[in-house]
Amino acid sequence: MAKKKRKTAKKKAAKRKGAKKKAPKKAKKAKKAKKAKKAKKAKPKKAKKKRKPNPAFMRPLTPSPELAEVVGRAPLPRAGVVQKLWAYIRKNGLQDQTNRRMINADDKLKAVFKGKSQVSMFEMNKLVAAHLT
Repeated sequence: MAKKKRKTAKKKAAKRKGAKKKAPKKAKKAKKAKKAKKAKKAKPKKAKKKRKPNPAFMRPLTPSPELAEVVGRAPLPRAGVVQKLWAYIRKNGLQDQTNRRMINADDKLKAVFKGKSQVSMFEMNKLVAAHLT
């Protein structure tokens, strides 16, 4: 019985080899490309929606008297306070030259930074948040 199984397996392999030739790779790629183009054309494009800013970030906050000396007394959103603070830092050259992440405080900023003479830019935002109400 083992011999019969071997013969049938050989016949099936011979049929498979001669039955159908494979298409060249270029032809297959062309067919796939056509299908992909059809699929892309069928999908309608969605209009991009503009992101709305979070109203919590846009709410005007009143700066403390110490912070008001740097950014002004008018109520500003948090982003506006940070913008004005960076403008003050650049104008007075308070960013450390060797390590640009550090901010050297002058007399006005020492009051905001709890008396520290040098603060990292990441810590600065945390300290400024305490002066906004």
